[in-house]
Formats: sequence, structure tokens, C-alpha cells
Amino acid sequence: MSNEDLCYLSAYEMREKIKSQEITSQEITERIIERIEKINPKVNAYCTTTFDLAREMAKKADDAVKNGEKIGLLNGIPTSIKDLMQTKGIRTTYGSKLYEDFIPEQDDIAVKRLKDAGCVILGKTNTPEFGHIALTNNKIFGETRNPWDLDTNSGGSSGGAASAVASGLGPLALGSDGGGSIRIPSSCCGVYGLKPTYGRIPSYPRIGIAFIGLDHYGPIVRYVKDAALMLNVMKGYHPADNNSLPDNDLDYVEILEEKPKKLKIGFSMSLGFGKALNEEIEENILNQVQKFEQFNWEVEEAKIKIRSPELAFKTLVGIGYAYDLKNDHEKRPEDLSPDLVATIRFGLDCDSISIGKANEVRKRTYEVMYEYFKNYDLLITPTLPCPAFKPEWLETGTVFPKVGNRPLNIVSWMTFTYPFNMTGLPAATIPASWTKNGLPIGMQIVGKRYDEKTVLQVSKAFEEIQPWQDKIPNL
Repeated sequence: MSNEDLCYLSAYEMREKIKSQEITSQEITERIIERIEKINPKVNAYCTTTFDLAREMAKKADDAVKNGEKIGLLNGIPTSIKDLMQTKGIRTTYGSKLYEDFIPEQDDIAVKRLKDAGCVILGKTNTPEFGHIALTNNKIFGETRNPWDLDTNSGGSSGGAASAVASGLGPLALGSDGGGSIRIPSSCCGVYGLKPTYGRIPSYPRIGIAFIGLDHYGPIVRYVKDAALMLNVMKGYHPADNNSLPDNDLDYVEILEEKPKKLKIGFSMSLGFGKALNEEIEENILNQVQKFEQFNWEVEEAKIKIRSPELAFKTLVGIGYAYDLKNDHEKRPEDLSPDLVATIRFGLDCDSISIGKANEVRKRTYEVMYEYFKNYDLLITPTLPCPAFKPEWLETGTVFPKVGNRPLNIVSWMTFTYPFNMTGLPAATIPASWTKNGLPIGMQIVGKRYDEKTVLQVSKAFEEIQPWQDKIPNL
């Protein structure tokens, strides 16, 4: 097996080969480390590498197999961690100069569960400052590139995670999603990303309140089965997170062997408020969603009408960052990203009435989805209104492209994703197609509350009829 083939092997296949010692975790880890050393300077996916630790963990995984010990679900599988999650003894910067030298004394719950399952930690992946924007760039590590076109951005805020997986720099990545931060970079980079129901994967410790109530942890992978594996490991209640859900005792890998016999799937190209959508993306998603009919599932356009929650979302995020960073904004403004400064200033200007109105809009958005799911099992949308692009990083902030005659902004870039953070619903993005210019197009699959099962099953069904894993970026 060539080095490239091994690096792009699914985690599930790696797991079976390590269990039989057909290939050891140490061999796999070493080849991926070699690839990181070669490719990461081009894409800047990893901001901190932990190769010595990875080698120790890989040896421990192999020894466990040789000694007949009980092994975890991810025994020996190389994995990356987004730089917003605390990792014991490993620098965690949050993409900010404010935390440039921070070394946590404990692991985030999700990280600890991955470690306990036997995974091999390769390092931390790049993120924008405190995950505040859906493009990955910061003042410490710089910009993360899209492996399909190095002139374009990887998306964000889990841009380093998605770029790493797409580049063959590890089969599993832990990301987080406060407004689209798993789904957006996964769409840009042509990989699979899952945002589970809010609370399905607990999080602790966290700094600040920004994105509290919005932020979900989840897997970024190349194979749906690998996402199910990671979800099996990370899900379940933890007393440190008062929003965490009890374990539902579902084996998400096992349920992938089934396909729902009956489903009613709606699709929407606007959610009732989106104004901008690239024509090529719209055409591709409309073509792909019809393929579900071959499973005898009912597919129709949904007349869903969400009133624009853009201002409400911006308010909820802005007040969080304003509360967290007011003092740093006053004392160290030069260390903060221009876009983040603008978000803080917006939050500082919000009054109690605007905050109350934002929460009312959030409630109303959930109620629209509640009514929708009385009649449908799933909702399909594009993940993004346009493909990955080259941002112009100006001192005044980020310049987004126009789609048709409509300019995008920091929130409208996320039109199809952030409503499902406000509602807490499970949502995944899956590679649906590629543009004429060779950039990935993501299709979003949104499920009912707590129903990751159907989201994963439908994702697996689509993967079987429209596989994408044979496509590898030319790096």
C-alpha cells in the first residue's frame, strides 16, 4: 500500500488492520507524520504538532493489541484536535495572542473520551481567533488554505481540522460548530462533517460565554462510518456540562447497516430568507437531492419560511464576545482580529431590548422547525451559498465575495448553517459534487432534535450512491 493510500484509509479500516496487526498503529502514525511534515507547510492545517506524544500513544495502542488487552473503539487511530479545545500539557491558543502561551492542566471532556478510546493525538488544528468567524486566519499562525485550491481559504472556524482531513493528514478530526464551524469548512474542503444535537457531546472546560447555547462539538472525517465511530466515543452525559444529554445507548456504527424504509424529505434553496445562492451550487444540489427517490423516499420542495434570524444571531454572538473581551478590547486592541473587534463593539452597543428580541427570534426559529418536522423527516439545503473563495484580508476586516449582485457578509456567508445552531438540531454536510473549477460543493442534511440516527443513515445512503473518496487534492 502506498503512503498516500494509507494516509487516506478510513479510520474504520485502520482500526481493523491495527486489531489484526496487519499494519501497526506505529506504521500508520509514522507515515501520516511524514505527510504532515511534507504537506502542512502548504495548507497550514496544524498549528501545533505533538509527534513525540503521537509515537508514544501509537506504541501503547500496539502493545495493547499484542498483550491481548481490552482496546478502545479508536485504538491507534491518528486524530487531530481543534485549537479551541483544551488539551492537557499541550498549548491551546484559541487562535488568539491573548492565549499564545497557554498550557491547560486538563483535557476537554471530548478530548479525554477520545484518548480513553485509544486514539493517537497528532496535534492541534488552526482556527480563527476564538472561532469568531467562518474563515480560518489568525495573528499567531496565519491563514489555513484549502487543499483543492491553495489560493482559497479553508472556511472556518474548524478550518484547520477540515483541511487536515482533506489533505490526508489524519482520518479523524474533532471540530466545533457555533454557527456552521464544522459544516462550512467541511463543505469547502470536500469532507463529511456532523454537528450533533446540542448537548449530545458534552464540553468542559470552556472559557467565556460567547457561543454558549449555540456551540456543538462533532467529527470531521472522510467516511460517514468514521463519524459514527467518533460519535459513539464522545456522546453521553457528563455532570460538568449541565446541557449534556444522557447517553441514548445507540450504536451509531451498527445503525448504518439499516436504511429507513419510509422517509419524507423536503428541500429548500433559501430557508425562506436567503437572498444569495450560486447558480452552479443550486443546480447541483437540486440534481443530487432527487437521487434519494431511488430508495423509494418521498422528496419534494419544502415551503419553509424562516424570518431572517441574522440580526438575532449577530446579537447573541456579539454580546457574548463583548462580555468576554471587553477589558482586552480596551487594553490590548492591537492583539485582536479586526473582525472580532467589530463584533465586540456591536455587542457593547446592544441593550436589553435587543437581547430580548434576539431570544424571541431564536424561539420563533425553533418553532418554525418544530412545525416543519411534523410533516417531514429531514430537510436538505446547500451548505453554503458559494464555493470556497480567496478572502481579502484588509485592516478593516474581511471582504466577502458577491453572489450574483448580492454581496455576502460575515453572517450571510452562513445563511444555511447558523439557524440550526439557534435551534440545536443535528445537521451534517456531505460532499455532493464539485464545481467546474474543481471546488467541492456541500449538501446539508438536517434532522429532527435528537435524531442523529436518520441523519447518519441518509448520509451513508448518499455516500453509497455518490462516493467522493476517490477524489484527492493534488498536493
